[in-house]
Parts: sequence; C-alpha cells; structure tokens
Amino acid sequence: MSSALGLLGGTFDPVHYGHLRAADAARRALHLAEVRLLPAGDPPHRAAPVATAAHRVAMLELALAEFPGLALDTREIARPGKSYTVITLGELRAEAPLRPLALIVGADAFAGLPTWHRWTEIFDLAHVVVVTRPDAPLPAMPDGPLAEHWAQRLQRDPAALESRLAGAIFVLPVPPQPVSATAIRRALAAGASGVEAVRGMVPPAVLAYIDRNQLYRSRPDAT
Repeated sequence: MSSALGLLGGTFDPVHYGHLRAADAARRALHLAEVRLLPAGDPPHRAAPVATAAHRVAMLELALAEFPGLALDTREIARPGKSYTVITLGELRAEAPLRPLALIVGADAFAGLPTWHRWTEIFDLAHVVVVTRPDAPLPAMPDGPLAEHWAQRLQRDPAALESRLAGAIFVLPVPPQPVSATAIRRALAAGASGVEAVRGMVPPAVLAYIDRNQLYRSRPDAT
C-alpha cells in the first residue's frame, strides 16, 4: 500500500495562507505523500467564484511554489457539471486502487457533510481529516446523521490512515489562520489600499498577480 494522498478542495478565490498552511500542516502531521489542492469548477454549495477558473489556477500555481509538498489537480475544473467531491474521489480511487486517500475538510464543512451529494459514499472512498482550531474544537459527539459515523469511524492514531484505504475520521488541530477569502475580496474591492491591507495573507506572487490583473475590484461579497 502506497503512502496516503491528501486532498483539499475549494474555490480558492483567491488562494491564501489559510488554505496553504492548513494543507501543509496536515501533510506534515499525518505523513502524507503530498496534498493536492483541487479548485472547484462549479461548486455545488456556494455561488460561482468571482475569479475565472484560469485566474484561480494561475494563482494556485504561483502559491504552490512556496510549498513543495503541495500540488495542483485541476480535474474538477476540466470536468463538466457540478464539482461533486464524491465523483472526484471515485476518479482518484480508480486511478490508484491501493492508495489511501485523505480528504481534508474544515470543521464547518464537516458539520455540513450530510448535505453533500452521495455523502455516505465518501467514507467508502477516502478517510476524512477534519481540520480544527485548538481554540474551537469539535463537539465530543456531532448531532444528526453524522453521529453514527463519528462513533464508528473516529481514530486517534494517524497510522490508521495508512493501514486502511478509506473510512476513518481523524481530527487534526492546526494553528489558527485569521484569514478568509471573503475578507480578502472585500479589502481588494477598495483598490490600492486594499492590496496593502491583505499583504501577508496571500503569497507575494499571488498578490502581485491579483494587482496586475485588477482582480476582485467588484463583486467582493460573493462566497
């Protein structure tokens, strides 16, 4: 069995250090071979991204130069239709039948997992790594449809992600990253002053790209 592959999806509109550092922290803590960032083409749970797919991919390519353990996977942009995670995981499982997959999600996304397309099948295809902030841990037992899965699948030992192909839930506290794409877009809508306001929230090469292409000067509140 090969080393586990980490997966982090999102619109990355724009990619920022919150995304990148969480992905890198998971890679290091769980000894993942790499973590792939998968920008959504047509996200099913939120409005369409503000930046085009081409811009979002270009920004990710620039950002990943700082993080050699992270990689870009554009299959959700290339694939027509809604960017359903379960379909992506099915493709990856078909490509690597003997490789453990670890889907990295935030605590809020995990709480909303029962609203995802064919969500119970996700556990057949991948482990789920729930990234939390130390100052905002998950409840001891989630309510609703997740409760049974939580009780049956929760693992404390990261080695469980290597010994099985899929099916475990692992909670990983990471240092808090006080940054969000929404806040970045709102700041950038102010123009040059906004560029200075978000300096340090995104990689310098990404910020230069945003400024050069005049991105996010309108529609700052899209999610």
